[in-house]
Amino acid sequence: MKFSSEKFMQSADMPVVQVKPGLSRQILGYNDDIMLVKVMFGEEMVGQRPAFHSHPHTQSSFVVSGKFEVHVGDDVMVLSAGDAFCAAPNVPHEAYCLEPGVLIDGFSPMREDFLK
Repeated sequence: MKFSSEKFMQSADMPVVQVKPGLSRQILGYNDDIMLVKVMFGEEMVGQRPAFHSHPHTQSSFVVSGKFEVHVGDDVMVLSAGDAFCAAPNVPHEAYCLEPGVLIDGFSPMREDFLK
């Protein structure tokens, strides 16, 4: 394996990276095949429409808290705690924050760019 996190990771020991004001992420675990990331949307992100983006990874995301207008390709749905979505590789998608909250994103294969 080229990339791998520790077998056990405790939240207090995992760095939180501020992507921009109000948006941060914490890598929860990974290897070459999969990555789990906690993404935190603060009050500053409410009403800020992110750009549609795509990547060569399958992404499956679980809404821990908050409310998001999620676009996957041409489909749109408002999701809140307990809901989830999946975006196939190279399909444009975005999670527009309607209320501050947290997503748990899973990527396959892992996102090497998140380790830089």
